Amino acid sequence: MEEDKASNKNIPPEETASPDDRLAAAEKQRDEYLAGWQRAKADLINYKREEMVHLAEVAQYGNEEFIRELVVVLDNFDLGLRAMEKNGGVDKGIYLIRSQIEDILKKRGLEKIELRSGDKFDPAVAEAMVEIESDKPPGTVIEVAEPGYKLHDKILRAARVIISK
Repeated sequence: MEEDKASNKNIPPEETASPDDRLAAAEKQRDEYLAGWQRAKADLINYKREEMVHLAEVAQYGNEEFIRELVVVLDNFDLGLRAMEKNGGVDKGIYLIRSQIEDILKKRGLEKIELRSGDKFDPAVAEAMVEIESDKPPGTVIEVAEPGYKLHDKILRAARVIISK
């Protein structure tokens, strides 16, 4: 008997176990491997989904800084047009160039925030530069000093306005 026990020490415990025990251990190991594989597969699917969302955002807002710089150029273009209008007539071609720049920016998702004198001040889309005494109700836009712009759904630049006290 001592010899049987000594010889069994060299045999792995799986081989000395009954077939039912080995089957149960194999099924348990299979279930663990399957659960791990399913988690890894779900993680990969989630990663792919997150990357697609990220790539869509990069495609949508990737040129944001470039558009922001062009908005400044557009503002300066408008200042130049106003100066030219004060000094005399302006060629229609200049207005067409400005319109082309604006159309290119619209194709890229840029929208001008529409505010007019008399609108209620909305801090989500406008920045109050000055509050002045006026006959209009408090919090009413008196003048739009600088237009605001949205890039798709994101405020690129808030409009700068003068409001009534």
